[in-house]
Amino acid sequence: MKVVVQRCKEARVEVDGKIAGEIGEGLMLLVGVTHEDTEQDAKFLAGKIAGLRIFEDEAGKMNYSVSDTGGSILSVSQFTLYGDCRKGRRPNFMAAAAPVEAERLYDYFNRELAAAGLRVETGVFGAMMDVSLINWGPVTLILDSRG
Repeated sequence: MKVVVQRCKEARVEVDGKIAGEIGEGLMLLVGVTHEDTEQDAKFLAGKIAGLRIFEDEAGKMNYSVSDTGGSILSVSQFTLYGDCRKGRRPNFMAAAAPVEAERLYDYFNRELAAAGLRVETGVFGAMMDVSLINWGPVTLILDSRG
């Protein structure tokens, strides 16, 4: 499982011109699932993200997590994180999990974030979405449950 984590001042996802999810300060997550992923991968990354210290303290050091700051999460499914561009000019998405399994693990991941006490907003799984954010810093990290 891969997650692109972006610290944001605000983020929003729209589907068919309607807001599906929206947050103020917090984390915008792009979440990809591959064939080998399990609930253990989802739980590991949810815990890691809830405690990830990427918000600054009074001294300007990254010492606070989204949990510490009371921030929110906007989680968006993103199968293209498993796009393979090594051959040719069109990405191959064979490494992405099948939609039914990917949606199950994506939902489980979001429930784990909520169980950690975070407010979680989402996009619409499998939909064409317009995603916008103000990346704060910018701070962008890529987490992978496989190392």
